Amino acid sequence: MLRKIGVLYHPKVPATREKAGEIESFLISRGVSAWKCSSWDVKEVESLLEGTGLIITVGGDGTILRAARIVSAWKIPITGINLGKLGFLTELDIDEALEKLPEILDNKGWIDERVMLQAEVVTGGQAQVFHALNDVVVARGEISRLIRIETTIDGQPLTTYKTDGLIVATATGSTGYAMAAGGPVIYPQSKDILLVPIAPHLCMDNALVLPGQSEIKLVLDTYHGATLSVDGHVNLKLSGGDTVTLKRSDHTTRFRRVCPQTYFYGELEEKLYGKRPQSRKS
Repeated sequence: MLRKIGVLYHPKVPATREKAGEIESFLISRGVSAWKCSSWDVKEVESLLEGTGLIITVGGDGTILRAARIVSAWKIPITGINLGKLGFLTELDIDEALEKLPEILDNKGWIDERVMLQAEVVTGGQAQVFHALNDVVVARGEISRLIRIETTIDGQPLTTYKTDGLIVATATGSTGYAMAAGGPVIYPQSKDILLVPIAPHLCMDNALVLPGQSEIKLVLDTYHGATLSVDGHVNLKLSGGDTVTLKRSDHTTRFRRVCPQTYFYGELEEKLYGKRPQSRKS
């Protein structure tokens, strides 16, 4: 049985804080050492991770994305309780959480391991490294003008995109921004990497599915400012000449699940379009 569990909540949504407190009390009543914290308080969460065997998030997919960036290096599994809008990454609905949690406490179910991206960003000669579960986006800044992004794959020049932006996504991120920009949906355990342009103009406009071992280098060629977004939470300003190098991260995100391992296909239509699949008469 799990002995120490952390509960992360969305600090801007009071209902998630309240539910996190309820879950913390439930865990303590079952003899578990439990703690709770805002998912935005990175340093506080990191100080509590030693010995933690599971992270429970209360919120939506955004709360999970924040949790993933913090705990992936610790290889701590995450179980998400959905209090958000979509909940593509979450495991439990709010009304079934307390009923299902005992199964998770007893280590039942399975581990769903997801690939992450590593982005090395060089701006002004200074390098920073980030890890993303969903996607890394290079896009135009405040001025509504196309940007040029020189793109190479494994050292081989691909093209110079003239576009509003470029999305580099994991399979997990394929059902997010990448899909909205016209990219394909990839089964979630895939190691492939997606490259999806946003509103490209007179240039290559196809989404590309790249092998998981690929290294993608993006060089910004523009007079106007641009932005870098990591999972929609880390945002940096970019300038002409800045580079972003992307590859599969050494980190992965691990989810503890109690649903069937084929859950993704059964829920795909419901999550994306708000309805369950219906059989059609021939």
